[in-house]
Amino acid sequence: MRDLPPYPSLRGFLDWCTETGQLQPVADPVPVRHRMTAVHGAVLERGGPVLRFDRPVREDGGMAGMPVVTNLFGTASRVAAGLGVREDRLEDLGAFLAALRSPAPPEGLKDALSRWPMLKAALTTRPKICGSAPVQQVVRSDKDVDLSDIPVQTHWPGDAGPLITWPVVLTRPHGSKAEEAGRYNAGVYRVQVLDKSRVIMRWLPHRGGAAHHRSWGRAGEPTPVAIVLGADPALLLSAALPLPETVSELTFSGAFSGCRPRLVPAATVPLLVPANAEIVLEGWVSPDETAPEGPFGDHTGYYNQAEPFPVVRITAITHRQDPLYLSTYTGRPPDEPAIIGGVFNRLALPTIRAQIPEVRDLWLPPAACSYRMAVVSIDKRYPGQARRVMMALWGMLPQFSYTKMIVVVDEDIDPSNWDDIAWALATRMDPGRDIMLLENTPMDYLDFASPQPGLAGKIGFDATTKIGSETRRDWGEVMRTDPGDAAFAADLLGRVLPELAS
Repeated sequence: MRDLPPYPSLRGFLDWCTETGQLQPVADPVPVRHRMTAVHGAVLERGGPVLRFDRPVREDGGMAGMPVVTNLFGTASRVAAGLGVREDRLEDLGAFLAALRSPAPPEGLKDALSRWPMLKAALTTRPKICGSAPVQQVVRSDKDVDLSDIPVQTHWPGDAGPLITWPVVLTRPHGSKAEEAGRYNAGVYRVQVLDKSRVIMRWLPHRGGAAHHRSWGRAGEPTPVAIVLGADPALLLSAALPLPETVSELTFSGAFSGCRPRLVPAATVPLLVPANAEIVLEGWVSPDETAPEGPFGDHTGYYNQAEPFPVVRITAITHRQDPLYLSTYTGRPPDEPAIIGGVFNRLALPTIRAQIPEVRDLWLPPAACSYRMAVVSIDKRYPGQARRVMMALWGMLPQFSYTKMIVVVDEDIDPSNWDDIAWALATRMDPGRDIMLLENTPMDYLDFASPQPGLAGKIGFDATTKIGSETRRDWGEVMRTDPGDAAFAADLLGRVLPELAS
């Protein structure tokens, strides 16, 4: 499926960004406190390049010893490139991933041979264990551990302190073996720096890392953890994807990268870590020690409240000889998570269609936090079908459990066009008939509009044309320009007003 060469490391991807004119070094000193985020946000909003801050200024005013890379996935095209494809082939990649999830039995030898890409993808998920690795060129353990050497940003004026925002956190369940990489969970969680050797791990109860932490806690033991900073793009994006719980993001990343994951035993904890990463923080998550995490600015555009989360004691920092620190920020969209979410939406569409065949297109507006609102167009064939689609999205697909508003439209409506959505709501939806309300359903506890944390209502709008028993009135006919008339107008404009035709 790859259009682009493999990127076995963050550096390989940055080399491609440089070759394609998408990396901009910043030679001026830039403070990691607030101002680096301000620069990053301004560049992201303009669809700008990856930034490499070569002279980051630490919180204490000193110059940091390593560059900071931001805006890695600040455009949809770079997210697609991180997955190995051009942006116009995302739908093809989505279909490929849907086939990997639910492969059909081959129909004869020719069909079996045509599935070589799927077999190749499966083979690339097998990790390769290395004896040495670039990420362990420098190993600092015990008293030599000092997180202040890493230029971690404080992003917003109301933030509690420095926050690591692009970590890939590796854990495994209690009772598993370190070499069983297929049982690992890789998640992107918020990590607050407390002091030179302690951080707070903010993983929510439903996330894989938290489940592993509970399994170690039941045995009364701390959880081994590896916090990977500056992973290869395939692992970064795999860790953010809503993959099935039985799939390890660490091994699945090979299907995106086009090469087998290269892993090496960690220096001080019983885990395998990516050999080509920039930095790895090794440590143990306490089964009972917590500390108040936050407040921090979040993707909702608000600061979340401080809450207790587990404390991690760092036992080693390993890194390349000349490491890069990868960072980002979260805030009211646009931000990198919103851009990544838009791409993931396109990847997920074939899988959604496999379960709900009448779905034609779907849009998760970035301005609605990329998941709290969905607009879906369907091929409508019978009364009540829009409501069935709403319930299917909420009930069949876990990634929609926090989507509190769904608007269903006909396939003649562009679900990503606000004017089309407004027209459909205004002309095809009656508030007394076409609204479905649910109460006390699961919700992201960061939704301050919810009556109580973790529980909220959901609303569905049926903005489709009403057919059959849905209405007693004759439905209006949509006005459309005749194709011949449209062609005549385009030809005339091309000759008389070429600047408008173009």
